[in-house]
Amino acid sequence: MQQIKFLSNNQILLNNQLYQGYNIGELPNTFGFIYNEDEDKDGISEWFNYKGLTYVAK
Repeated sequence: MQQIKFLSNNQILLNNQLYQGYNIGELPNTFGFIYNEDEDKDGISEWFNYKGLTYVAK
């Protein structure tokens, strides 16, 4: 069974992995794409929603 530990500043610890929680208007610019060819940079393509926040692995 997976355990969630709530930390400060919208962070949680889930199975020894740290996740940062964001509101919809505060998502990072790299959210929602896999790869940006113009900037040669990876985007955020994996996330999950929990209790109104979108969590992204740090």
